Amino acid sequence: MKKMFKTEWLFYYTLAGVLRFLLMKSRYQEIISDRVEVSTSLNSWKRVTEGVHLRNFGIDPYSGDLFHETPLCLEAFSLMQKFLTDTFLKLLFILTDFTTAWLIAMIARNYFTEVVKREEEEKKFNKSTDKNRQYPKIPGPPSMPHVAAVYLFNPFIILNCVGLTTTVFTNFLFAIALFSMIKRSTFFCCLTISILTLQGLYPVILMVPATIYIVREKNEKDKYYSVGKIIFTFAIILSAIFYISYRIIGSLSFFENTIGFILTVPDLRPNIGLYWYFFTEMFEHFRWLFIASFQINVNLLYVVPLALKLRRDPMLLAFSYLAIAAIFKSYPSIGDVGFYMSLLPLWKHLFQHMQQIFIVGCFMLFCTAFAPTVWHLWIFSRSANANFYFGVTLAFAIAQIFLLTDVLFASVKREFSLRHGLHLEINGEKAKLLLE
Repeated sequence: MKKMFKTEWLFYYTLAGVLRFLLMKSRYQEIISDRVEVSTSLNSWKRVTEGVHLRNFGIDPYSGDLFHETPLCLEAFSLMQKFLTDTFLKLLFILTDFTTAWLIAMIARNYFTEVVKREEEEKKFNKSTDKNRQYPKIPGPPSMPHVAAVYLFNPFIILNCVGLTTTVFTNFLFAIALFSMIKRSTFFCCLTISILTLQGLYPVILMVPATIYIVREKNEKDKYYSVGKIIFTFAIILSAIFYISYRIIGSLSFFENTIGFILTVPDLRPNIGLYWYFFTEMFEHFRWLFIASFQINVNLLYVVPLALKLRRDPMLLAFSYLAIAAIFKSYPSIGDVGFYMSLLPLWKHLFQHMQQIFIVGCFMLFCTAFAPTVWHLWIFSRSANANFYFGVTLAFAIAQIFLLTDVLFASVKREFSLRHGLHLEINGEKAKLLLE
């Protein structure tokens, strides 16, 4: 059994690595890296290369509108380009993807143990005297190699890696944050979320599920102390990283071109998000009103309601926050979408309660095929316009919203069936729980 288990790991990793490396060495690599769905102003490797060269020539990379990574990332990328050849650099991207896949598999294994424990307690607490009442069965544990394969062979993740975007490293940090969260490691959780916050702003909301995870098993007397400790640790680490970044550059110019760039959305080149079209079409005097509305929608609007509803399942809460950020952030890419979609095997026990899988799958497939087609018609053939491409990105966002709501409602139905059984009668007739 162990030999077969190791063979599966070896097969998946070898196939995924060869596929990525061959694509990176092919003529399609440059085409993929230039796609607006893959590379954005925030994650383009060409911009990273330009930023490193500017710094090597003694020019502040943040003086223009080109480089938007943090000073810590600038240091790391400078070392990569200094000591790694082109081949080894590509291998580093592949190895980072491999590590991310392994971390997701470990998260799935630990999370399944939690789910089994929680549902067994729920059944005991709500046990009915009705012998005919049926409760949903807990499916078998997810296969770790299969969970890793979902990430490794996700088309969005493959394109993200082949395009050499910095989202590969961002996803790696997200995986560490989730793994630290489920292991209840305060320091590493705060460290990774602090780095991600300075880089992309939106990950700061992951402190909510992280705090719930860490303090929920504490005694009532220790909970407030633990919450204060977590917030203090996060603030100290974030301040330290901010100070180190300041010392690296020698000024605060990086702040405007990282978090400031994300908040104000000055670059309106098309991507798979919703911002570029709205801010291109609107009158300038409405700009700040819409910026505030859009950013509140990502950062604040869903934080409290979801935290209250999903307080018993902080991993699902973290997944919801990641999905919302990937849909509504300023400069999304398919790498962001691919990461949270690769977490879906964690909710294997919810699949039997989901209703929109086929619709969402068709939407995702069609939008993925139509996006480059419509882009070609708009930019090269000039037989279409921006409305066509925005229509595809809007449909893509709607498909993601359907997916997220389907998962969340499946969680509600699962919770309901654990309390009341799978079959419920109203006025002598079988009732069915539907999302309308």
